[in-house]
Amino acid sequence: MSDGIKHECGIALIRLLKPLSFYQEKYGTALYGINKLYLLMEKQHNRGQDGAGVANIKFDVKPGTRYISRYRAMGSGAIQEVFAKINAKFIDLQKNRPEKLKDGAWLKKNVAFTGELLLGHLRYGTYGKNSIESCHPFLRQNNWMTRNLVVAGNFNLTNVDELFQQLVDLGQHPKEKADTITVMEKIGHFLDEENERLFQKFHKQGHSNEDISNLIAQHLDLQRILKDAAKKWDGGYTMAGLLGHGDAFVLRDPSGIRPAFYYHDDEVVVITSERPAIQTVFNTPLAAIKEISPGHALIIRKNGKVEEKEIKPPQEKRSCSFERIYFSRGNDKDIYEERKNLGRFLCPAILKAVDYDLRNTVFSFIPNTAEVAFGGMIQGMHHYLDGIKKHEILKMGNKVADPQLSEILSLRPRVEKIAIKDAKLRTFITQDTQRDDLVSHIYDTTYGVIRPGVDNLVVIDDSIVRGTTLKQSILKILDRLRPKKIVVVSSAPQIRYPDCYGIDMAKLGDFIAFRAAVELLKDNFKENLLEEVYEKAKAQEDLPKEKIKNVVRAIYKPFTADQVSEKITALLKPADISAEVQIIFQSIEGLHNACPNHKGDWYFTGDYPTPGGNKVVNKSFINYMEGKNVRAY
Repeated sequence: MSDGIKHECGIALIRLLKPLSFYQEKYGTALYGINKLYLLMEKQHNRGQDGAGVANIKFDVKPGTRYISRYRAMGSGAIQEVFAKINAKFIDLQKNRPEKLKDGAWLKKNVAFTGELLLGHLRYGTYGKNSIESCHPFLRQNNWMTRNLVVAGNFNLTNVDELFQQLVDLGQHPKEKADTITVMEKIGHFLDEENERLFQKFHKQGHSNEDISNLIAQHLDLQRILKDAAKKWDGGYTMAGLLGHGDAFVLRDPSGIRPAFYYHDDEVVVITSERPAIQTVFNTPLAAIKEISPGHALIIRKNGKVEEKEIKPPQEKRSCSFERIYFSRGNDKDIYEERKNLGRFLCPAILKAVDYDLRNTVFSFIPNTAEVAFGGMIQGMHHYLDGIKKHEILKMGNKVADPQLSEILSLRPRVEKIAIKDAKLRTFITQDTQRDDLVSHIYDTTYGVIRPGVDNLVVIDDSIVRGTTLKQSILKILDRLRPKKIVVVSSAPQIRYPDCYGIDMAKLGDFIAFRAAVELLKDNFKENLLEEVYEKAKAQEDLPKEKIKNVVRAIYKPFTADQVSEKITALLKPADISAEVQIIFQSIEGLHNACPNHKGDWYFTGDYPTPGGNKVVNKSFINYMEGKNVRAY
């Protein structure tokens, strides 16, 4: 039911701490690292289906030998395409020289992607060109090993223009304005400075140039480099980087907006965007996996030393609640419980909507990602009915007997699989009327489980952003079953404000909650408020981002959440369906109770964790008022 929201992106980093021969002897393959990277990426495929890329660095190779390898691919099959290309080398060996597959030293010397340091990336193209050139990892190459840089990340910066201008002021001429290029060049600039500082230091001590290269590799201060590079960054980010000589890092933003988890033993260091990926791929207990602290970088030195270092002062932790609701895989222990609670906390509002008539109400969910919240909702309904049953049985006193007792005990939520997604229908018909008809058949329904004109139908979804799919497809499909009332329930609150930290929700005018608020202003003869807010936004447009306030909140202030929900229902209900419709959203209080440790709720409250967020929301409103259908960042 969600409107195809996209999310950028996922990472997987592996540092092998032993020679390849160790993994051959213990695990039966010298390809341990690349095999594990493949699994980590597959276990995180939910985080990116527009592209994928893999980079590898070999340690201590002789000059003239390639030591950095990278493959990238586009499309939904990108992971398979990248690894098919990598594995082609090993398949050829298996056919022609199978003994070499067991020789780790030979493999490292002769075959790509057999180095100690591996980085994988999964991409959703939410910003910039969706092309192979936009796929991570990115490379910044140099003849000096310690100046080579590989970068991949899950991030979005709100102040790319500012950072780009800083590079220009330094005398650089960046080839693109994209945030990934800007970030890489920013890190690269201070990497160059650190190299130069160390070169001058060791040169004065009388060392030869060849010795100096090794000394630089040993003494590079990654913490200093990252502190200088990230000083002005505003946004949400988990940034991974590999240096040509073997150091690596993963840096997390000060508010912990984007996720990053790691596991470290004497064989391997692993860092991912999703915690369960590490648990599954490395058969690791939950307690052994740690979260990179906000504002810190996990730094892995070439000598194997691993430590967390503060890069930017940590702020209040505001990890993205939308990750919890929708994007992250639901098999994470904490996310699973949070999603169940999101469903459970909706029960009072649902009961009121169906007038507490559970005998004549059927419960279901669309899409499959809402299944865990659905389970929590059903548990909540069972809890409610247990109270009803207990009360009715106690009322019977000493006269407990069938059939009344059986009738009481038979009361339970009616659960059915109502909608089934048959196939991804591609719209090849150009006429709007025919296209709408095609869209309305994306799902098929289960007939015979709804009593026409008698039963209510409650369907839960993760979120309702634009409402397009709901209006054009879902409600029409559900109405075929002829329920008395359709109740659509969103486990997320009303999405009122754009994101600027990596979720593909950038245009204010796209949100059904915003459109509903605008219609309410018109209904109540308060349209002048739009102009007032526009003037306030324009007045702040050229201020430093740190001084900008979110003025868009004023659009919603005159109305209660219930009033906005009622208007959303009116806007999304198709004129040609017969059932009564009601749309219910999670409350902000319910969200906070369900996800108490993840307070990144700016989508719903407008409370952005960085100054750049306020700048983006105001710019998005200005674009709306000026009729510009463009991003605000």
